[in-house]
This record gives sequence, C-alpha cells and structure tokens, in this order.
Amino acid sequence: MTRPFWLNTALNYRGTQEIPGREHNPLILDWWKKIKQGGIKDDETAWCAAFVGGVLEERGIRCSRSAAARSYQNWGVRLDGPAVGAIVTFWRDSPQGWKGHVGFLVGKDQMGNLMVIGGNQGNEVNIKPFATKRVLAYSWPQSIDLPQIGMDILPVVQSDGRLSTNEA
Repeated sequence: MTRPFWLNTALNYRGTQEIPGREHNPLILDWWKKIKQGGIKDDETAWCAAFVGGVLEERGIRCSRSAAARSYQNWGVRLDGPAVGAIVTFWRDSPQGWKGHVGFLVGKDQMGNLMVIGGNQGNEVNIKPFATKRVLAYSWPQSIDLPQIGMDILPVVQSDGRLSTNEA
C-alpha cells in the first residue's frame, strides 16, 4: 500500500520537540506561520493543529488555517471510516467540550488502537496509539482521490499499547 504524499512528509518530522524554557523550536514557529497563525510565537501553545496544517501547506494542500484541532472536523471531505493518511480528529477531556487533538492516521496497533503521527504528543512529533472511541472525524483533502477505508485494511504498527494521554 502506498502512503499519501503528505503522510511521508509528516513521518520525516518524527522527533521534532519543543525546546524547554525561553527558546522555541523554529520549525514549530514556522508551522504557525504556514497556517496563518504567525501571532503565536512559542512552542508551548498546543501545536497539534500547527503540525497537521504545516505539513499540508508544505505539500500544497490548503489546511483549516486554524490553531484549533477540532477545526479539522469540518475540513476537507468527511470519511466514513479510517484510512491511511486520513486526518483524524479526537476529543480531549469530553466529547462535548472544545478541546481536541488532530494527527495523521498511520495504521492500527496489535490491539486495534489507531496509530497516529501527531505534533505535541508528549511535546514532540511521534506515533502513538489512540482509542477509537475518542474519534470525532476522519477527513481527507478535498482535491485528492478518496482512499479505501476500514479498520481491516489498516497496516499493523507495533506499539507498547499505552494510549496517548499527553496532547496539550
């Protein structure tokens, strides 16, 4: 299975981290600029939407241009299920609240959790498992051919099974 071109770009950023203290990672600051949120000048503001949007904009795909993770619920084409490379939006704290998290779907782990590459997952870009019950939406770029969807076609990506809990 070939991965969408934007997912390959996202995977190249694994290991990108916040810089503790007064310094700020210039790459994260650049993602804020790419999504037209250049007024944000730090890497402590929750930056998962900056990562997703920065990757999309870098690849010539207009993102939601919002700092809000949940902005991706209403972005692009809504998919009826998971697909490799889909932008997946999760709730944080409460399904009815405003807090969220967003990343790119890489696959599933051996326990059936979604494996997602995202920014600000433990203050870095990495791949972590997420429970499917937290999903709010799967989205796909508007002008790109729609993918095959379904849990059964997702590749298995090994994980330690510890679900992501640090995304703020």
